[in-house]
Amino acid sequence: MINKRQYATLSEFRFRLAQFLRFSEAAALDAGMSPLQYLLLLHLRGYPGREWATVGELAARLDASHQGTVGLVKRCEANGLVTKQRSTMDARRVEIHLTPRGRALVKRIATRHLRELNRLDEIFRSVGAAHRERLNLAQEASL
Repeated sequence: MINKRQYATLSEFRFRLAQFLRFSEAAALDAGMSPLQYLLLLHLRGYPGREWATVGELAARLDASHQGTVGLVKRCEANGLVTKQRSTMDARRVEIHLTPRGRALVKRIATRHLRELNRLDEIFRSVGAAHRERLNLAQEASL
């Protein structure tokens, strides 16, 4: 059974998550791009094992349709953030790469995100510590 403190903890987490998402959207807009464009750049920069991704891989990371991701890539390409290159290993595959401009923008925005996550981590740790302290006091009182 979930108790009042657990509901409060879940509520606090959802509240902070919503704050972070609003922060993320504002950070992207402040940098002159849409939040979705930032996510595309972030997923490209953070793609495991290599410095590029296919449209299908990006669509999966964005939880978006293939067609919608094609349009997003085209907008990013028009803004000089990414380039498309035919694969040298498989001519059927098109690789999406960050441009130097795209790499610089994603670095700047991601740095702001890391600072915000560190701030939220401090909040979550203090909420968690206070919660653990209340639990310990309750357990001691029941002994």
